[in-house]
Amino acid sequence: MERRTFLRASALSAGIVVAGAPIASAVSIESPLRVQVLAFEGAEDLDYVGPYDVLHRAADKGGAIRTTLVSPYRPTTITTAKGIRVEVPRGWSPQDADVLVVPGGGMHNQPGSGLHKLIADKGFMRRLADAKLVKVGVCTGVMALSAAGITRGRPATTHTVAKPYLAEQGATVINARVVDDGDLVTCAGITSGIDGALWLIERFLGVKLASEVETVLEYERRGTVWRNS
Repeated sequence: MERRTFLRASALSAGIVVAGAPIASAVSIESPLRVQVLAFEGAEDLDYVGPYDVLHRAADKGGAIRTTLVSPYRPTTITTAKGIRVEVPRGWSPQDADVLVVPGGGMHNQPGSGLHKLIADKGFMRRLADAKLVKVGVCTGVMALSAAGITRGRPATTHTVAKPYLAEQGATVINARVVDDGDLVTCAGITSGIDGALWLIERFLGVKLASEVETVLEYERRGTVWRNS
């Protein structure tokens, strides 16, 4: 049986929606699920657009989820890594979010890259470290979470070229498409953010909805979701 058909049939036969890994006890999740997707100057386009699109489609299908594009501080206009000008309507407010998705933007050790500048913003990094929510890193965005001390001693993944640096900074690197460690979810290279967003839908809103969104997208997840159970 084709994979997506199998997942849908399994969910329907059970008559319930299922959740994945447990949420860390320090994180309180509201309904609808409030997801903020970070967009900053020099952010890698697909790293944030992919998850943003996927999560919005879950709402279009009736899922209890609200997704907002946010900048680190206030409404602004950014220029992405590929030179596209994007209006970002809100600043990040940790108290108004259950989940924050952090995209990459070049390499953390590449002077002038969007990610390098984001990590150099000590005020934002302190806020990131202190926020009590589920933090999702996409591609080299995981290195921002690492710089904030969030991945140290924990299982995580990132883009292939950044994995040695992630390990050097104390993470236990897992070779998986998506790694779920409760209040820390990390995704490998660029397109894996799409897989990560579909996993968030499955984890919080059920496999049936995730399967429906996959169908609309004409997309099938690949690789492994590694869960720390």
